[in-house]
Amino acid sequence: MASPFLGMSTANIAVLTTAQLNSLTTADYLVLTTDQVRAFTTDQFSTLQTKYIAALTTNYVAALTTDQVVALRTDQAAALKTDQVGALTTAQIAAVETRDLAALTSAGIGALTTNQVSKGLTTDQMVALRTDQVAALKTQQVASLTTDQIAALETRDVAALTSASIAALTTDQVGKGLTTEQIAALTTAGTGALTTAGIAALTTDQVVALRTDQVATLKTGQVAALTTDGIAALETRDVAALTTASIGALSTNQVSKGLTTDQIAALTTAAAGALTTAGIAALTTDQVVALRTDQVVALKTSQVAALTTDGIAAMETRDVAALTTASVAALSTDQLSKGLTTDQVVALRTDQAAALKTNQVAALTTDQVAAIETRDVAALTSASIAALTTDQVSKGLTTSQVSAMTTAGVTALSTSGVAALTTDQVVALRTDQVAALRTSQVAALSTDGIAAMETRDVAALTTGGIAA
Repeated sequence: MASPFLGMSTANIAVLTTAQLNSLTTADYLVLTTDQVRAFTTDQFSTLQTKYIAALTTNYVAALTTDQVVALRTDQAAALKTDQVGALTTAQIAAVETRDLAALTSAGIGALTTNQVSKGLTTDQMVALRTDQVAALKTQQVASLTTDQIAALETRDVAALTSASIAALTTDQVGKGLTTEQIAALTTAGTGALTTAGIAALTTDQVVALRTDQVATLKTGQVAALTTDGIAALETRDVAALTTASIGALSTNQVSKGLTTDQIAALTTAAAGALTTAGIAALTTDQVVALRTDQVVALKTSQVAALTTDGIAAMETRDVAALTTASVAALSTDQLSKGLTTDQVVALRTDQAAALKTNQVAALTTDQVAAIETRDVAALTSASIAALTTDQVSKGLTTSQVSAMTTAGVTALSTSGVAALTTDQVVALRTDQVAALRTSQVAALSTDGIAAMETRDVAALTTGGIAA
């Protein structure tokens, strides 16, 4: 039997009753022309059984008016097949009621073209999407979303996006689309999927919104992609959560222009030890001051050797005193002579002073020499004493320091050093020190030096010394 729709005018279609429309077979509906489809009133359309809706060809679906689309019942929308959903125009997509959009199958959502997604879906519809529908979006669909559409996604839906979809986000979608709440809602796999360009596009507010576990799971390439403002925006607890590999990936700009003093102080000892030598060299004086003593202790010798002279000078005396003897021995002559302050010299431990190499001692200024504690002078090796210049001896060593020297230390003085001794320094010599002087040293004393010797000290001179 032929379909009653054959040859029926659009006017006659518009007056068919609900009973008449729902008494036909699905095959009857397949003979409709697109004009006849558009002739259905919204009331008629909303009463059609779901089987008729599911039977509509893609041509029929594309011919629907926006009013007819609005008139769809939720169960009718749910009955639409993926190819029917894919046939909807952007205007029709925009006309779908939010409740009806939420009723579409996830496969139906996944069938939408990028054009339907970006130019069809409204922000209200984006809000209405179910979590499984969002999870079903393909990467090209996600990449086509406008920044407003991105911002409209529910936080639970953002968390449901696949890693591939997160990786497909453009820099604009990240920096101008994602809200701080959405950033905080991302799974660790989600944040780990952000591209380095996406990471670089994060605003400071978005960086602040990152959870500690998200920061802790960032890959080294992602951390290296953060802007200096992004680095500065990290919470101190988040900086402390960065892996040592991530700390090692920081650029000199990220270190010196990004890390705040509070962030520096928040680094774990392992993290401080992970800074590259270039990063250490880039530290500002304020950043060096911010270092905790245990962080300084954890620094490797190569890191200490990388500090600038200003960086050395900025170190707290307690931190200088905390350096390992290996680190002290690793200091360059420039770091010592142009970096160490006299207060820092005073703060040196005795074993640190004893660890100084001869070229380091020879590089000290006279003021630095004068600042050495007497117990530390006594700890200097014979080689270090022998390395003292005449200026260091005569203008640097105090009488207390001279008197504190061991007999081995005194005998290690070069003949030029002995010749440079002032009369006060000669007076300060202990009798056992004088007795230990080598004949060449006695011979090197100036006439004023000889005249300044205490009578008991002259009496203590060896016969070889007298003969010299």
